Amino acid sequence: MNNDVTIQKPLFSILIPTWNNLAFLELCLKSITQNSTFNHQILIHVNDGSDGTLEWVKKNNITYTHSEQNIGICWSLNLLRTKVETDYIVYMNDDMYVCPEWDKMLWNEVNKAPDKLFFFSSTLIQPFPCGNKGVIAPANFGEDTESFQEEKLLKEYKTLPHHDWFGATPPPNIVHRDIWDLVGGYSVEYSPGMYSDPDFSAKLWMAGVRLFKGVSDSRVYHFEARSTTRVKKNKGHIQFLLKWGITSGSFRKDMMKKGEVFDEKRLCNIYHKKLRRDIFRSKFKKILYLFQDGLAKRLWE
Repeated sequence: MNNDVTIQKPLFSILIPTWNNLAFLELCLKSITQNSTFNHQILIHVNDGSDGTLEWVKKNNITYTHSEQNIGICWSLNLLRTKVETDYIVYMNDDMYVCPEWDKMLWNEVNKAPDKLFFFSSTLIQPFPCGNKGVIAPANFGEDTESFQEEKLLKEYKTLPHHDWFGATPPPNIVHRDIWDLVGGYSVEYSPGMYSDPDFSAKLWMAGVRLFKGVSDSRVYHFEARSTTRVKKNKGHIQFLLKWGITSGSFRKDMMKKGEVFDEKRLCNIYHKKLRRDIFRSKFKKILYLFQDGLAKRLWE
């Protein structure tokens, strides 16, 4: 990888889907401008935008795509891919605030990678407990833009103990555009988007990626302002099982070692005994799910 970066030239293309979440989006872009080491291409997909988002992105000359209705994460990201001008694609949520040098730390990992077969995630700082060892939580610096303690976060984010971790999947994440294209982007059958993240990782795995690393020094605060509460969710856990033959939990724990301390020597280690047991159990789950009201029927009706 080439270390010679011209600051003026965009380094990453940052893809941000948004759905009537203007206050968070403004804060997200402010943090990217304020706290990034390098210049980046910002790309926003505006779902609906009736809260003023559409007018705001036009006024600020931000490159965007637009749909009159909410088309979900997968379609949004794939639309934004058509606007990408750099070699590196970052997917980010609109309710995130990037901490200083978040991009520099990701770029350091990209430059250490021997080839394009990598997938890196920043480490999230979240206000509520989540049970994911790859996330720093609970660490409450505010639950919305009004209660956000920006100064406190900027003073303390580096002091929060953590480690590099296995199992990069959640945004913000970074992938080379060639690898994105190789696996076909995000799978639209998961619309509006539940379980599209582990599905993307599974496709990367099938394409030969084994370097799934969460980067501790690249830190991003996540407000967890879930747009998913406003949509009818797809049954992504069933879709993942029927597509890949194992549960998403088994894939992330048995194969990707989700949240465990990163150790390059264990990069290709798989928990084969647990995986075989989980594959056996998954066969019975698939049979049970096949008797439920079909996913395809709801899709086409």
